[in-house]
Amino acid sequence: MTEIRVPTLGESVTEATIGRWFKKAGDAVAVDEPLVELETDKVTIEVPAPSAGTLGEIVAKDGETVAVGALLGQITDGAAKAAPKEAAKASGVAPETTTGRPDLKTDGTKPINAGPEEVKPKPQTAEAKPLPADTPQAPSVRRLSAENGIDAATVPGSGKDGRVTKGDMLAAIEKAASAPTPVDQPAAAVQVRSPSPADDAAREERVKMTRLRQTIARRLKDVQNTAAMLTTFNEVDMSHIMALRAQYKEVFEKRHHSKLGFMGFFVRACVQALKDIPAANAEIDGTDLIYKNYYHIGVAVGTDKGLVVPVVRDCDHKSIAQIEKSIADFGKRARDGQLKIDEMQGGTFTITNGGIYGSLMSTPILNAPQSGILGMHKIQERPVAIGGKVEIRPMMYLALSYDHRVIDGKDAVTFLVRVKESLEDPTRLVLDL
Repeated sequence: MTEIRVPTLGESVTEATIGRWFKKAGDAVAVDEPLVELETDKVTIEVPAPSAGTLGEIVAKDGETVAVGALLGQITDGAAKAAPKEAAKASGVAPETTTGRPDLKTDGTKPINAGPEEVKPKPQTAEAKPLPADTPQAPSVRRLSAENGIDAATVPGSGKDGRVTKGDMLAAIEKAASAPTPVDQPAAAVQVRSPSPADDAAREERVKMTRLRQTIARRLKDVQNTAAMLTTFNEVDMSHIMALRAQYKEVFEKRHHSKLGFMGFFVRACVQALKDIPAANAEIDGTDLIYKNYYHIGVAVGTDKGLVVPVVRDCDHKSIAQIEKSIADFGKRARDGQLKIDEMQGGTFTITNGGIYGSLMSTPILNAPQSGILGMHKIQERPVAIGGKVEIRPMMYLALSYDHRVIDGKDAVTFLVRVKESLEDPTRLVLDL
């Protein structure tokens, strides 16, 4: 029998939520076949089967929160068999308590991180012991505490040695919800909408936000609350870049086995500008400014589960072909949910391209703790004055959002001018000018 456990999820990531199981108990599985999808604060990953056999009991159900190393399920050798719970139910005999279940108590009671429908909070008694300060809390308890603003240390625990269980937290949350709210008490930080009329409510669909979407929402709001964010604009004539692409795209693809897009040019143009304006490649650390003499450029990629930002490292040492290959690979793996945590960390500056969706103008939000983000937009033919004459040129608006605590307005404008100059005269990128 082989155990399926939560793998290491990356730096600072200690728990995940079960997104969905691709198999059900009793199904045959092959080695490395995706079994279950885990959602973390930063990315969605798939856990492959460590061995071939039959999927036995599924311990962690959809929607449950699990810690790194937690047991998800088991694979047994041989032909497909009925799941242990289903077999026990059919025979009328309760299943045995296994000692290999870290989330089951020795007396066979329900797991601490079971879903709300499985938990029946024990009645509070005078003998309930307070949780010792140095006793770690279960992931489900920490999650409920954070989501509902209730300190687990104030909740009487009914578990072993006074440990607070998920049932205890649910009971405390229900009690707090039913308690009257004093008039002078400030409103809760969680945004709650007023009920819809019955006719409208019947046509609404309520879907729980994924961990990734919750994290995106929280981080973007934190940026607005923390940074002194401002956006400056410019426009670039894309004639020369487009002519260059048209002339060399077939040769480029045959030589490098990758399509020649615009992002390679923009990344290199930003690196040149970051070298001229070091503040745009810096971040605040307390009362210090950290100037980074390396250029790790994050490239925003939209997926059906939200925006992710893989990082192309050391772009000052990469050719346009190498950058294009990296971006193409990141984009494919992002849409397939195959990005690794460390591939989305350590960026010093970010580029986001709303133009692929038709955006003509936008004000991108900073990717904390970075101090700058460049927004690309749709290329649109517009009349412009060239040498005293009106000509139709393919133009793109550029937007630089920046943290005014780090970057002065003059430097922000200069940064965009440098990007514009490099793109309108691509020779600058080749000659490192």
